[in-house]
Amino acid sequence: MDILANLSAEQKALIRATVTDGEYRGASVNLRSKIAKLHAYGLVRRHETDTGLCFPTDEGRAAAVALGLIDPIAPHGVSAVVPVAQPVRASVPQMVSMLQTAAALFDEGDVARAHVIADGVYDLSQAEARFAAKYEASKHLVPKFRQLQGDALLMETRCKIELARAYDRAQETGTAAKKGRPKNVADEDIFKQAEAGLTRQEIHEARKLAAAEEKTPGIAERAIAARVAAGLAPTRANLKHAIGTKTATKEERGNNLYETPEEGTWTILALEQFSAVVSEPFCGRGAIVRVLEAVGYEVVPSDLVDYGTVTKDGECQGVADFLETTEGTGFDIVSNPPYGEHMNAAIAHALRVHKPRKMALLLNLNVLAGFEDADREFYMEECRPARIYVMKHRLPMMHRDGWDGNKASSQMNTMWCLWELQDDGSYGDTTVVHRVDWESDEIARFRDAHEAAVAVEGEAT
Repeated sequence: MDILANLSAEQKALIRATVTDGEYRGASVNLRSKIAKLHAYGLVRRHETDTGLCFPTDEGRAAAVALGLIDPIAPHGVSAVVPVAQPVRASVPQMVSMLQTAAALFDEGDVARAHVIADGVYDLSQAEARFAAKYEASKHLVPKFRQLQGDALLMETRCKIELARAYDRAQETGTAAKKGRPKNVADEDIFKQAEAGLTRQEIHEARKLAAAEEKTPGIAERAIAARVAAGLAPTRANLKHAIGTKTATKEERGNNLYETPEEGTWTILALEQFSAVVSEPFCGRGAIVRVLEAVGYEVVPSDLVDYGTVTKDGECQGVADFLETTEGTGFDIVSNPPYGEHMNAAIAHALRVHKPRKMALLLNLNVLAGFEDADREFYMEECRPARIYVMKHRLPMMHRDGWDGNKASSQMNTMWCLWELQDDGSYGDTTVVHRVDWESDEIARFRDAHEAAVAVEGEAT
């Protein structure tokens, strides 16, 4: 599906407002639903906890340029809106001239302006390459636009590295505010991130780029050239993958705490009902606990690690190794188990020992495959889930606990597996698969109704 071609006028207006203002807030259920949809497409980035707030993304900026919503040469955040109906088209010579201007500005030390122009050329060339690839008569232009995109990406990368270094130098010399309060620099002397033209996340990414360049000089240029030579589009995402690490090491993962996005929990609670008291044996910092309580369930949280999680009634979490628990609690289970080496054993242990009436676990869709692990064979073949709810869209990224880097988009497909005890004491031998949309109006209404009820209850107390 051509996403851009199918965007509504309201969605385009939302993208334009987000890119030009740096953020957008939608108060109604309808707007929050549109934000969720655009977030799933990568055209905006929704706030992790405030679902009505969103921020611009590189993909959203490129879409705004391709759709003719903004002037690609103007800095982000500056009034650069053009009429929606006006097409933005640029020739190869024009983009070459823009890159030459950016290079000259970079050499003169005006890195911020060079970055803005390089960013614009990147977006333009990417949009033009897609347009050229779509129409047979223009396909001979695709390699030229990809080369321009690669040149723009390299210039943009160099600018980001220099701007991040300038920001770091300002922090070291006390002329840039550091994270936290109170301010450590007077307002009139402060060097703001906005002056560098980068967000805090972009500065973090630029530092990683700089570290990679220092370790292996020229790595960015070679990575970009390799993509172009292979006939592929040189994108920011591919550059990060080529010179960075895509996943955390085992040491970095530590206790495998990846807090569950509330959208996932709202989805299963809208589709299934559980007993009045629910067990959360992998509670982490309480992401699932809070949503369960908002719906009205009493929760018994526990975890291998003491995260200090407390229920709304002031009950502290238990601390236990789930694999060493020897008897069931009698409660239903709703949880997101750690996806590490003990995951299969933990799921099998829950069914063999605890025998919950109902158990819902949020799992990677890859769990449906695999046969070498006896525990997985047990809980997927001998003791099958009654229902599996496959997420049509990926849930927001579950970032590692303590992660303060770029909030990337998720690359994981997930599902809720629901085991239900039958009258004969077994979990049955039949599984029904449903495809569900966590962004649907039905689930949004369910969430809004319970959030409103919690708000009313809070006011009453």
